[in-house]
Amino acid sequence: MKRKLLSALLCASMAATLLVGCSGGAAAPAEPAAEPAKEEAPAEPAKEEAAPAADATQEAAPAADTAAAGGKKVGISMPTKDLQRWNQDGANMQSDFEAAGYEVDLQYASNDVQTQLSQVENMISGKCDVLIIAAIEGSSLGEALDMAKDAGIPVVAYDRLLMDSDAVSYYATFDNYMVGTVQGTYVKDTLDLDNAEGPFNIEFTAGDPGDNNAGFFFNGAYDVLKPYIEEGKLNVVSGQQTFTDCATPAWSTETAQQRAENILSSFYADGTKLDVWLCSNDSTALGVENALAANYNGDYPIITGQDCDIENTKNMIAGKQSMSVFKDTRTLASQVVKMVGQILNGETVEVNDTETYNNNVITVPSYLCEPVFADANNYKELLIDSGYYTEDQLK
Repeated sequence: MKRKLLSALLCASMAATLLVGCSGGAAAPAEPAAEPAKEEAPAEPAKEEAAPAADATQEAAPAADTAAAGGKKVGISMPTKDLQRWNQDGANMQSDFEAAGYEVDLQYASNDVQTQLSQVENMISGKCDVLIIAAIEGSSLGEALDMAKDAGIPVVAYDRLLMDSDAVSYYATFDNYMVGTVQGTYVKDTLDLDNAEGPFNIEFTAGDPGDNNAGFFFNGAYDVLKPYIEEGKLNVVSGQQTFTDCATPAWSTETAQQRAENILSSFYADGTKLDVWLCSNDSTALGVENALAANYNGDYPIITGQDCDIENTKNMIAGKQSMSVFKDTRTLASQVVKMVGQILNGETVEVNDTETYNNNVITVPSYLCEPVFADANNYKELLIDSGYYTEDQLK
């Protein structure tokens, strides 16, 4: 294994990438391994999560944006408070917009599609000048989007593409396919798959089939690892290696844990070694880690994640999770504030991808920020030194 060498080589480049913040484009993703079924995520009790520390060094929105914002109202629709990252995204955007002089209507929909639909409709009735929507289910808001279009209200899809509508003005996100390639490349390099004999045993846990991003994440990772699976150097012991096989509705930790427990009891109870469990995000990784703690006695496998949630970062420090893709939501929030200012001022809106994200009706002009990964060797630089977390939050 070349964990320490890998981290040492990449730490400097990752830090440099973080300073750049956003990419200039994206590779076109492969089609999903299977067409994800559209499922309505069930409501779950809200879970209180600690938010990242405020970054005193973060730059405020430009003065020109503040002057132009006078009296403008922004509606922000977030899917749920159940996942730490959405609390962070909402808080970061609200802070940046208010600093730039906007009135903000921020709503969380408790992972309930009808609640989100109603909240967005209320934002339209409440005379919001622009809407920013992170959808629970990408195709669920057509009626509200039609209302926004009729009212002349621009809509920015936030991190999750709004599907099946021509009422989507722009899309702001991280490079979702690259998130997966970062995870897959981490596994490839850590196992030294180009040189090691293998075989190594691997399992996959993907995300919510109702989230358009989940297919990009899965395919990005799978495309990196597919040659080694076909060669026999990587062996999917359970045989579950399509998106449909591995999907986790609502990104649920509990659902991921139940599936992992079933796989472990069915395929690894005889002492078969597990080398890698590739998880698309941190909530599903946490479920896998819980299952391993209760049902697996071998050496801990490589486990990937995404979002650098507090509990997962603690597990990373403790050696129970190998890495997590870091998407600095402050960067994305600042970019969205900039785009909204450009929209409302009638200026050319900054995008860096006009080809990748088709929502079945139109190809939505997009701005893609670039993700990096954190692990036990560089998390202090990326997460603490940058002010994203305090040291106390990770104890």
